[in-house]
Amino acid sequence: MPSPAPPPLPEEALEERFLAATGPGGQNVNKVATAVQLRLDVYALRLPPDAFARLKILAGSRWTLDGGIIVTARRFRTREANRADARTRLADMVAEARIRPERRIKTKPSKAARAKRVDTKSRTGAIKRGRSRPDID
Repeated sequence: MPSPAPPPLPEEALEERFLAATGPGGQNVNKVATAVQLRLDVYALRLPPDAFARLKILAGSRWTLDGGIIVTARRFRTREANRADARTRLADMVAEARIRPERRIKTKPSKAARAKRVDTKSRTGAIKRGRSRPDID
């Protein structure tokens, strides 16, 4: 089952540029700027600090020094498809950053588990000692 569509990003936080794409398309590639470079102003999203930190990690090298994320889409031959692809990727990234990871609860092994581990270690050690050359006294 596919995940639900992420909430749309505010238009005032987005800035689009169209570039000449590479790849398939023949001579059309040289004439038409079909690749999309989408820039998101992260501060305009007003994210909580923990989500902001997660988004920064998720963005990686796409993060700019002035607090923006740049996503380039050039997978498709048309502007519309590349535009939709860039917006979807960016929205997915923001939606993933908003999800708070569950905290791990530290647990200790039970007394029986510790005893079993020590017993297994001593048994393994005995097996290894049995593999060595016998002492001739």
